[in-house]
Amino acid sequence: MLSNPLQSRPREARDKALAVNLDPRRYGTFAEIGAGQEVVRWFFRAGGAAGTIAKSISAYDMTVSDAIYGPCDRYVCRERLEKMLEYEYDLNCERLRERRGDQTAFFAFADTVVARSFRGNHECHGWMGVTFQSHPRDQASRIVIHVRMLDSETTLQQEALGIVGVNLLYGAFFLFSDPDVLIESLLDGLGTARIEIDMIEFSGIEFRHVDNRVMSLRLVQLGLSEAAMFAADGTVLQPSEALRKRPVLVERGSFRPVTHVNLDMLSSALGQFSEQIAGSEPPNALTPLPLMELTMNNLLSEGELDLSDFLARIDVLAATGHTVLISDYFEFHRLARYLASATDRPIGIVLGAGSLAQLFEAHYYENLDGGILESFGRLFKNGLTMYVYPLRDPATGQLTTVSNLELAPHLMSLYRFLVDQGSIKPIERYREEVLPIFSRDVLRLIRNGDAAWEKMVPDAVAALIRERGMFGYRRPGSF
Repeated sequence: MLSNPLQSRPREARDKALAVNLDPRRYGTFAEIGAGQEVVRWFFRAGGAAGTIAKSISAYDMTVSDAIYGPCDRYVCRERLEKMLEYEYDLNCERLRERRGDQTAFFAFADTVVARSFRGNHECHGWMGVTFQSHPRDQASRIVIHVRMLDSETTLQQEALGIVGVNLLYGAFFLFSDPDVLIESLLDGLGTARIEIDMIEFSGIEFRHVDNRVMSLRLVQLGLSEAAMFAADGTVLQPSEALRKRPVLVERGSFRPVTHVNLDMLSSALGQFSEQIAGSEPPNALTPLPLMELTMNNLLSEGELDLSDFLARIDVLAATGHTVLISDYFEFHRLARYLASATDRPIGIVLGAGSLAQLFEAHYYENLDGGILESFGRLFKNGLTMYVYPLRDPATGQLTTVSNLELAPHLMSLYRFLVDQGSIKPIERYREEVLPIFSRDVLRLIRNGDAAWEKMVPDAVAALIRERGMFGYRRPGSF
């Protein structure tokens, strides 16, 4: 066993597997479906596996799998993984607790995966998790992740899957006290070109103080994933499952804090978006999913990430009941490609007229050989629609809309083409009285102690800011 695993932890899968095998406390089950028994193989090869592995099982046949874990609509999904973990962990405790429970910390590892096949026309991904005791007789803790295998060959995908599984088990057993380090360790020996981890959730006694929203942010910040998602109640969502077969409408912003105008933008665009797709969607189609998106570029706008500021933004969005997407997609065409890879339903983006004008600035596309034309070709490739909210100039009172947006003369033909074909649409119904509100002005008023900001945000948001002292708010009379 390592005396100080946080400082001297191994990086290679074989060394990690051996460290687990040599820990006399660890004893449990490996249950793997879909890409071979890639994780447990490392523990068998490392040596000393008899002291760690109570059982290894691979129930490939669907009927056999259902007989063990119960029926399931899909076999590569979170529901199946959790049934596997619960069944195998409970079985270990039931069979072994009396004989060796005082000396043993039991665990159950499981994964359900679809790797590249001869057909080669599906997403290569899977769910992986471990339920474990950190000490004998302890309550259980759990870590669940979703992985995407990016290698082009099946054998390489299987190898990568095995390594990330070993990393997960080693992290659970030796790094549970520092989830940040645990997350960093998941790609030891791999790299983001081979595996993407787009969801992680910690639960149980050892992780009772962990905020899974922060852990989701860490995935994006560290490059393990380019996007993460969670619901208004803080529940971590796996993006491709949340987006699957859903029409999606995204509003990008700073939300520092979220204001009446932010909500009006989304609700007004959502009304038009729903009307637009009403005739094209099948009768039993899912309702559109509205998302509030924060980019890493926005979160790092002041140089480095401030977790308290991040959580403040997330909490005020939660107060409005919205699902949040954290992404590393500064360019809109990258966001569009990501969404199109997750859903085959219509996609919309809502933005202000000022942001639309910035979208036509050529310096954003210097890294593309085809410049702005290539970017817009990618952006609108799958029929994406942009809904544009009007901008009221606070100095002149002039209203900028889709019809009178001013761009460089050589770009106007491109712009008019996109408008004429319906790729760019004006938001037609909006609240005139909220147009003068800008988040930057609200933030300045909060910090200056001017109570005028309270009328610029929803009541629930104002109450939360006052209660928790967010965004530099100080109660009257405080210093």
